[in-house]
Amino acid sequence: MKKFVGLTAALLILSFSALAQKKGRPEVGGGHIPSHGPSTYKGKPVPATPERRYDQKPGHPNAPHVEVKGDHWVGHDTGRDDPHYHLDHPWEHGHFPGGIGKGHRWRLVGGGPNRFWFGGFFFSVAPYDIIFCNDWLWDSDEIVIYADPDHDGWYLAYNVRLGTYVHVMYLGTS
Repeated sequence: MKKFVGLTAALLILSFSALAQKKGRPEVGGGHIPSHGPSTYKGKPVPATPERRYDQKPGHPNAPHVEVKGDHWVGHDTGRDDPHYHLDHPWEHGHFPGGIGKGHRWRLVGGGPNRFWFGGFFFSVAPYDIIFCNDWLWDSDEIVIYADPDHDGWYLAYNVRLGTYVHVMYLGTS
């Protein structure tokens, strides 16, 4: 009987612990890595304007981000013809030869939005997106690179710590 009571008490403690951890898990960022990049946007394009807000839910950043539940890419809805991401010469510096997607974490080692690097690869943030990466740590944050299915010549750099992302252009290797 003592073993049964002890086992039951241990299971209850573990259950409460698991529930507490689940409640405290952030809805954006916190180490979450999306299992996939965004799909091609097929809806009516949402205009990208300086007044646009991305923080429709409490605790969400006012920047393009990925929601932990469902890996929803908030803000990737401006469509293929968004002039902010038009390039006359897409892939001017070639395609990124490093790993893309969930299984490939990269640690930033220097630079800033105009030119940053990791693993000998150089990138630049799209001018329109620079405002969305003001709180990135350019010498230590981990990012994951995803293909951008709507904007030729651009990739999406997802910040694992913050859960936000920006459009980036591959500039080549060192």
